Amino acid sequence: MSIEGVVHRFGDDIDTDVIIPAPYLVTSDPAELATHVMEGADPEFHSKVKPGDILIAGRNFGCGSSREHAPIAIKAAQVACVIASSFARIFYRNAFNTGLLILEAPEAVEEIKAGNRVKVMPEEGIIEDLTTGREYRAEPVPPFMQELLNAGGLMNFMMQKAQDD
Repeated sequence: MSIEGVVHRFGDDIDTDVIIPAPYLVTSDPAELATHVMEGADPEFHSKVKPGDILIAGRNFGCGSSREHAPIAIKAAQVACVIASSFARIFYRNAFNTGLLILEAPEAVEEIKAGNRVKVMPEEGIIEDLTTGREYRAEPVPPFMQELLNAGGLMNFMMQKAQDD
């Protein structure tokens, strides 16, 4: 599997209140959450992002509260992947549990510019900047976590497993 999309950049310490501000937590509707995604950093982001686009951010992406609304909002906005220097551990777990692909790749974060077109091959851990021709490495997504992503998250994975038994 490979993903291609346009890059949107954000900085370090993007917390869950920036990803989906607290006033919008009264809903769990993914489509509604998507209209407010990243609003704390860029109020117009929801109108700029296109299906398959990629977020790049610095260190500690997803810090703050443990709310699952944050990765759900990003996924519902049809962001294909988040690449960061590092992720808050609870966000990391919530991302895979909700079916959002994330990769840690500090060198890619340092060099890839907003607006560049990027190709991501998560199974191989390869990030290719199609604009510059540079290639970067991330830790490949392990097969069992690929299964979670392919199922659309942990709950879907568990339901599929239960049906298979």
